Amino acid sequence: MTSIQAIEQAVQQLPAHELAEFRRWFAQFDEAVWDAQIEVDADAGKLDALAAEALAEYHNGAAREL
Repeated sequence: MTSIQAIEQAVQQLPAHELAEFRRWFAQFDEAVWDAQIEVDADAGKLDALAAEALAEYHNGAAREL
């Protein structure tokens, strides 16, 4: 059995209240991983082209407020 299979099996066996707690924890964990990756990508300049495109659209009047 792989680690992932063991985790899946353990999650399937959680009582409802513990599953809800796990979901909250995992959502926070996943958000933190996402934020860290965005920061790494931004520091590496991987988002520069997207930012430049967005700013150009804004300055050309092609953007709209959300």
